[in-house]
Amino acid sequence: MKWNIAPETISLVILGIIWVYSRKGSHIPSLKNRMFQGCLTITFAAMTSNILSTFMLYRYIPSPLWLTWAVTTVYFILTPLMGLIYYLYVVSIIYEERPRLRQMILAGSIPAVLYTMLVLSNSFTGCMFAINSDQGYVRGGCIFLTYLIFYAYCIACIVVAVRNRHKIDRQIFHILAAFPVLAVLVILFQQLYPDIILSGSAATCALLIIYLHLQNKQISMDYLTGVPNRQELLNMLDLMFKKYPDKEFTLMVVSIRDFRQVNNICGQHSGDEFLKSVCRFLCEIGPRENVYRYSGDEFALLFTDGDGERIRRCVGEIQERMAKPWQNRDYQFILPVAIGIVRRSEYVNTLEKAVSAIEYAVYQAKTGKYGEVLYCDRSMLGKLERRKQIIQILKDQLAGGDVEMYYQPIYCVDSGKFMYAESLMRMNNTPIGPVYPSEFIPIAEETGLIIELTYLILDKVCKYINRLRAQGLPIEAIHVNFSAIQFSQPDLTAKVLDIIQRNGTPMSMVKLEFTESTLAENPQVVTDFAIEMKRHGIIMGLDDFGTGYSNIATVISIPFGTIKLDKSLVWASMDNQTSALAVKHLVETFKDLGMAVVAEGGETEEQRQLVIDFGVEQIQGYYYSKPLSQQGMEEFLRKNEGYL
Repeated sequence: MKWNIAPETISLVILGIIWVYSRKGSHIPSLKNRMFQGCLTITFAAMTSNILSTFMLYRYIPSPLWLTWAVTTVYFILTPLMGLIYYLYVVSIIYEERPRLRQMILAGSIPAVLYTMLVLSNSFTGCMFAINSDQGYVRGGCIFLTYLIFYAYCIACIVVAVRNRHKIDRQIFHILAAFPVLAVLVILFQQLYPDIILSGSAATCALLIIYLHLQNKQISMDYLTGVPNRQELLNMLDLMFKKYPDKEFTLMVVSIRDFRQVNNICGQHSGDEFLKSVCRFLCEIGPRENVYRYSGDEFALLFTDGDGERIRRCVGEIQERMAKPWQNRDYQFILPVAIGIVRRSEYVNTLEKAVSAIEYAVYQAKTGKYGEVLYCDRSMLGKLERRKQIIQILKDQLAGGDVEMYYQPIYCVDSGKFMYAESLMRMNNTPIGPVYPSEFIPIAEETGLIIELTYLILDKVCKYINRLRAQGLPIEAIHVNFSAIQFSQPDLTAKVLDIIQRNGTPMSMVKLEFTESTLAENPQVVTDFAIEMKRHGIIMGLDDFGTGYSNIATVISIPFGTIKLDKSLVWASMDNQTSALAVKHLVETFKDLGMAVVAEGGETEEQRQLVIDFGVEQIQGYYYSKPLSQQGMEEFLRKNEGYL
């Protein structure tokens, strides 16, 4: 009988291409990746030995009889092993995170070991095949075991995949089940047409499907820079935490500051060229195989050798290079960076903690508070943990719809009464003790929680205004502070109006304030919002004027009802006649424009008298009162109105 090996030969070429490209893919030494490489290797070896054996038996390749025996024996061993290695690949995906993995591997290997021993004894027993110079190749009585074992592994793959179908992705399930079904069908076809060898072709088709959908490097590689992407890094870290508990590593993330400006100036294409240049530089000085694109303008370097001196040297080289210009065609930029570094430790012992730590380190490095290079040590991890706790407390308060509100009275110079107040959120009673606004407000802004918190505060203020009105206590308006991030919401106007109207609070009794920084970031949005609020009778106020973010031209173009002078202006004017004169003229200008002027920071008699001399209409400060609880505010108003 003559065999047709053309399909095997073509499949062998395809398999070789898959093998070459798969080597350029994921570098993670996971069991799954190792088993896939094993599938490729075993299948390639089985097909090669099959082709060689066929040529030798046909005497197309002159060879001694013992060599033909040896090659054919290898083929007989490897053929069922294709089923075994695929079975191992399936269980490595399904049971990778389960204790049964070792058990499944050992149990699955037993038939292959016994079969291999049987094939190795074939030269003495002839139970599988025989080769002689007279009859050539002769099948033995036990040759059916080759197909039986292969069938058994195919069925085992199907059974394992079906039993765990609810625990894995549907697409993965279909792919894992494809090979055994395809293999069985092909072998059945080959039984009908024994002269056509298709076993290797079936395996190649299945491995091609797996490569394209599960092992393709495009899944793990960044298309622009050619280095592994963020997901690949996360997979690598997860593997190291779970499989190598004693393995030290250090993760470094290099973040390019304000890279958006580069894209804005020279365009996306040129910006990409700068990123590729930076990536090539990091690959040269860092662990080449462990450089990842962490995000758009961030790269991660994973050091697995525990060499602290190498890491420090790498940091120094990065800082030195980034201080020099980068050239691309007609553009030249200095690309300053912020660097965060975290080392595996007893405190950084999970993927989640590692990601949180490195992102916190990068964020703090960007602020410059601790320098542009930040090692996330135990102290910093403690701050990170406290940050997480504050975030959770804020979330809990939002979920419960309750925040602790305080109010600071504002003195009216002309009337001598306290007709206004500023609303202030406080966190005095938390599981971690008092948390001051200087700490929780920035965190709320960074996480976006400030948006819903502000709406909740506005609702609380409206209810409190109604409560004061019901008691007949004199109050004309309460100030509510808005953050810059609030103006990113497209439905801001509608939500503000809905909250006030729902509570039945007079529009004129709500005064919305935002800082100079907000005005500088969103001048047009703020202007449109202020105009709409004024149309509904809501007073708008500019807080912290004098902190250096806005100019007079911008301020006078917006219909503000009040301008609040930052306390830094007041304090600077105490000992500086020039500053005092400038502030006095500012106050006069704002009053001429029809704006009420409020002075912050009135804490002493001298400061109080100074701002009165400036001509301000309202004063807010500790000289009159610290922020008060709701009950304290009510008692204060009664006392100053002579109700007590």
